[in-house]
Amino acid sequence: MNIRRYKYNDTLEIIKLFFETVREINIKDYTKEQVIAWAPEEIDQEKWKDRLSKFITFIVEDNEKIVGFSELEEDGHINCFYSHKNYQGKGVGKLMISNIEEQAKILRLSRLYAEISITAKPFFSKKGFRIIKEQEVELRGVKFINYLMEKFI
Repeated sequence: MNIRRYKYNDTLEIIKLFFETVREINIKDYTKEQVIAWAPEEIDQEKWKDRLSKFITFIVEDNEKIVGFSELEEDGHINCFYSHKNYQGKGVGKLMISNIEEQAKILRLSRLYAEISITAKPFFSKKGFRIIKEQEVELRGVKFINYLMEKFI
């Protein structure tokens, strides 16, 4: 596996990865209504392109197939962090979090933080993130539980 920066032509594959991962992996911890609100059928490709290019976005590839992506904001906020549904537990997340930490050091950040799903909480805990608080958030009229977590580096 290798890691690289996002390019515009990655967008459709990233959207598919996001959609399938939320619908098939996060369904273990969230209701059908919640995952449909989180990953709706209609996803605006232009909005995704704008967002992916706005942040420091990294892609993990395996044999030229995108198997993970992460977004880091310049203040240390990890906006997105997704591993392909078929690559769970295969080192994609470990590679992405190591890369994010390297980038944070380049940016001279002392703290990383993110809103972490129930599903991803064990992974982030193992990587040294601690829960600041459990929170209820709303997306498209549907409420979710997630965790605000942080790590000092």
